[in-house]
Amino acid sequence: MDFIIDGSGLNINELYLLLKSGRKLLLSKDIRNRIQDNRHYLESKIDDPGAVIYGINTGFGSLCNVKISDANLEKLQENLVLSHACGMGEIVPEDICRLILLLKIINLSHGNSGVRPELVEKLIELYNADIIPVIYQMGSLGASGDLAPLAHLSLPLLGVGKVYIDDEITDSGSALAQKKISHLTLKSKEGLALLNGTQFSLAYASVIVAEAKSIFHLANKIAALSMDAFVCDISPFDRLLHEIRPHKGQLMTAKEIYGYLADSDIRNLQKLSIQDPYSFRCVPQVHGASYQAILHAEEVVNTEINSVTDNPNVFHEEDKILSGGNFHAQPLALVLDYLAIAMAELGSISERRVYQLINGDRGLPAFLTKYPGLDSGFMIAQYTAASIVSQNKQYCTPASIDSIVSSKGQEDHVSMAANAATKAYRVLQNLKSLLAIELMTAGQALEFRRPVKSSEALEDIFAALRQKIEFLEEDRLMHDDLKKSEKLINEWVVGGIV
Repeated sequence: MDFIIDGSGLNINELYLLLKSGRKLLLSKDIRNRIQDNRHYLESKIDDPGAVIYGINTGFGSLCNVKISDANLEKLQENLVLSHACGMGEIVPEDICRLILLLKIINLSHGNSGVRPELVEKLIELYNADIIPVIYQMGSLGASGDLAPLAHLSLPLLGVGKVYIDDEITDSGSALAQKKISHLTLKSKEGLALLNGTQFSLAYASVIVAEAKSIFHLANKIAALSMDAFVCDISPFDRLLHEIRPHKGQLMTAKEIYGYLADSDIRNLQKLSIQDPYSFRCVPQVHGASYQAILHAEEVVNTEINSVTDNPNVFHEEDKILSGGNFHAQPLALVLDYLAIAMAELGSISERRVYQLINGDRGLPAFLTKYPGLDSGFMIAQYTAASIVSQNKQYCTPASIDSIVSSKGQEDHVSMAANAATKAYRVLQNLKSLLAIELMTAGQALEFRRPVKSSEALEDIFAALRQKIEFLEEDRLMHDDLKKSEKLINEWVVGGIV
């Protein structure tokens, strides 16, 4: 069943599920007509011999005062795309490239960009044929649009550049020929509409928020497994404590943790300490604060998904063409930095729980091995976690407070949202690795509490772990186990997005 682009608002989860569904896109008749009316209005303005409209019959950036002749308007747009395709660095993951393409289609479908419906339909044709542009991570300053990444997004329209097709990278021309798709000649304004916009940063932000919300709940469950393995007190999760400090995330976390622990037989064991370390006791306060940061980011990202972020914008019903700054990605830059910090904290407290579990306290053997000395057990798994946590701290240096003047001073304040996006994405991947290490560690520690059982929910997660990874009787190649645990985390994260 096709997904009809009809102007209805979309949110992150709907976007994420659409991306994973493989559904084809179709432009509704009403939206096509709106785009067509918008284009006709723009063309009527261009036909005015005295009209000077930025980016349509002028140069770009600091060249905005250079008027372009009518004969060169199409060449102007092609030159723009080719000259701005300056991406460097690592290749963007294919699923994010696909989402960037989808977001650009949605952005142009609002009918305020002055493009032809044929352009939007050609982008849809590429999406439906699963011809996904290859995009590079470096090249956007997060203002005047994600210029270099979106130029690479646009290259296949001209039959140049690289694309993903059938899980391989090939030339756009070959891919178009294979699918019998013709390339497009860009008309006035269209190159600029393609390159102006925040879709690169927005795609990353959308994926990060969707997965971070799912990870939050998973982190709560894994933390509860660690708590049972460490024979923690349940009283710090009593609702009364949190109702007198009623932050939404804190309340939710405490409720989830209490639910996981309440029916565990480990509650009947003798308490081994009056108070538990903060990494266990303060999970509602720490996890909950991260959750509220994720919710704030979600609000900003949902607004951006349904916004028009190119320049200039064409308002045919109001008889105005306005040049402004909707391409400036500061809203995304700030929340991407916030997201990185929130996710890093989930990882940081996770590593501290790992450290406590391997420390040889509360009746657990040092490094969770039966033969400490002969075997190192989970000693270096904690080292790895500490290394990842340290890297996350480095990634949490804010990108949004940075700005470098460009284009001869015309673009004198930029957001650096693209850099905020790519480093936040690395923090997301690192967090999955950290939770994979904690899951394995908690599962190993829980074995030393046998035959006492945990709660049904926690025994289920333990059983899923044991289906993939056996108890560590003696030292073996730990990397292989860690990767299996990480794969399990990824599966749960995707499965938790609803």
